[in-house]
Amino acid sequence: MSSTVRRWKPWLVVGLVVAVVVLLLARSLIARRAQMPSAQAATAPAAALQLGSADVVQARMRELERSLEVSGALKAVNSAVVKARVAGEVKSLTVREGDRVRAGQLLGQIDATEYQWKLRQAQEQAAASRAQLDIAERALENNRALVDQGFISKNAVDTSVSNAAAARATLQASNAAAELARKAVADAELRAPIDGIVSVRAVQPGERVGIDARIVEIVDLARIELEAAVAPDAAAQLKVGAPARLRVDGIDGDVKARVARINPAAQAGSRAITVYLEVDPHPALRQGLFATGRIELERAKVFAAPESAVRLDQNPPYVMQVLADNVRQKNVETGMRGYADGVPMLELRNLGGADAAPMLLLTGAVGSVRDGTSVRLGTDIELPATAPALASAAAASAAR
Repeated sequence: MSSTVRRWKPWLVVGLVVAVVVLLLARSLIARRAQMPSAQAATAPAAALQLGSADVVQARMRELERSLEVSGALKAVNSAVVKARVAGEVKSLTVREGDRVRAGQLLGQIDATEYQWKLRQAQEQAAASRAQLDIAERALENNRALVDQGFISKNAVDTSVSNAAAARATLQASNAAAELARKAVADAELRAPIDGIVSVRAVQPGERVGIDARIVEIVDLARIELEAAVAPDAAAQLKVGAPARLRVDGIDGDVKARVARINPAAQAGSRAITVYLEVDPHPALRQGLFATGRIELERAKVFAAPESAVRLDQNPPYVMQVLADNVRQKNVETGMRGYADGVPMLELRNLGGADAAPMLLLTGAVGSVRDGTSVRLGTDIELPATAPALASAAAASAAR
């Protein structure tokens, strides 16, 4: 039995070794087959990136506008508040918000009955004072005649002179009181101080108001301006007369404006400088509307591209230039920042001999694209006139 076991033992060892070798070879073969598809995929050429008009922009010579952004509320240059100049009950108020009024127009009436009686009292008092003056002046004339004849003393004449002077002063005081009463009656009338439109009606007929109570507010929309606060360093670059364009809530398109005044003093706390922009007339302008816009500081013709095409995730900044069949990364130096046709732009410097030659660039919306990526140009892309190779590539892509 032991001799039989000894004969089979070498063969068992050899069989185990062979089994292990076969198992390892099988696993190696399976792993190699699994790697073949990924290797083939890695060596296969990548599909070309299809580009449309929304994926590209042009870099070319443009007139760039460097500007200062401002914002604020619109305000009428001329406005007025009609206040009660006498106390009393509002008998009538004939205007409402939105009504157009003319300077001097009667808007309403405060009950003037009391003031009319005071005027009558003052007028009667003035009449009495006038009568007393007449009596004093006649007595003075008579006494002067009598003193010449020696019937009365000079002291009596002096007394008559004083009485006449006192009566004259009393009459003047009575006349002044009558004028004050007459003014109170006139002040009971509520009249518009300027041409404009009623913006606020603060009281209703029947309400009793005190002196200086707000009755009506009027704004003149013929002249509107924007008050904007700007930083001191920015204010130093502004000049009176500088043009501006504003976007106003509720109004389509830009509204033209210009710098009318610059406040010589800074605001307490913020140290900002208030700038006043005179806005061109527009039927939809209203006091209190919020506006944003840009004041033009300078204009220059430079080689520029939309900001969306300049990539800042690396230093230095770069653009992805679209060539005939691929894209190439090109480092750039940025310069002036401004606007062209309302689009934010960046000046591109140090482009060698291509400074003035238009080029096609990828926008940032395309995302991350590797240098050398193959591309196909869509037929809707507007190509630079000086790039015939791009035009040929676009035609070839359309044919495919």
